[in-house]
Amino acid sequence: MLMKQDFIFSSLGKQRPLHLWIPEGEGPFPVMYFFDGHNLFLNEDATYGKSWGLKEYLQGWNKEMIIVGIECGHEGNERLSEYLPYECSHGWLRGTAALGEKTMQGIVYELKPYIDARFPTMPFRECTGIAGSSMGGIMAAYALVHYNQIFSKAACLSPALGGTVQKLWKEMNENPVSADTRIYLSWGTLEGKVSDHPEREDRSSWMYKSCKATATKVEKAGGAARCYCQIGGHHCEADWEKQIPIFMPFLWQS
Repeated sequence: MLMKQDFIFSSLGKQRPLHLWIPEGEGPFPVMYFFDGHNLFLNEDATYGKSWGLKEYLQGWNKEMIIVGIECGHEGNERLSEYLPYECSHGWLRGTAALGEKTMQGIVYELKPYIDARFPTMPFRECTGIAGSSMGGIMAAYALVHYNQIFSKAACLSPALGGTVQKLWKEMNENPVSADTRIYLSWGTLEGKVSDHPEREDRSSWMYKSCKATATKVEKAGGAARCYCQIGGHHCEADWEKQIPIFMPFLWQS
């Protein structure tokens, strides 16, 4: 069952819509949180008129779970700020207010307790994942590292790591993730200037290097990681939809 409702995040002082998928039955169910929740289920809700088609995938998948899609702010640079966990001193995010930690505080300390109280969830870390694309991909990686006691799984599709990746790696060096952690990182060969070779994986690209190094740190801590290069993949919902049958089984069934 697909549901929509508003939720007030006092950490940000903002109200944000939630896009919820609640399975039929008594549960309890594992839970996966998604950034940019408006892009998940319905084309009419999606920013560019094309959703991930997650509803159709879940209807045909053999694992039932609750999905909590969190819509971003749409005014000015709200999304960039709310999905930026570290201050950037260079690159295209330089000067953007980093409100990502406040966003995560709202998810961890306000939204998750609400979801666990209202719905038949499995509230344990082992049954809680998080996902996002682009800036949401940065946030999913940050959530997995900074709140590894809450999230055991993360899907980071086309994460715009950019000027944040060094700070993410520093945090991973100082606080290694638990050994049962799983992370999925991906990129497309037609995403901007990710690659000069869109017909094949380019291991010299900055996206490959950022994702691979992040995955390696998880693996060195004893966790599992998968890097996926989408040949011909663009930075868009239509191509992220194609990855759902890849990252969902990897995170939840392997």
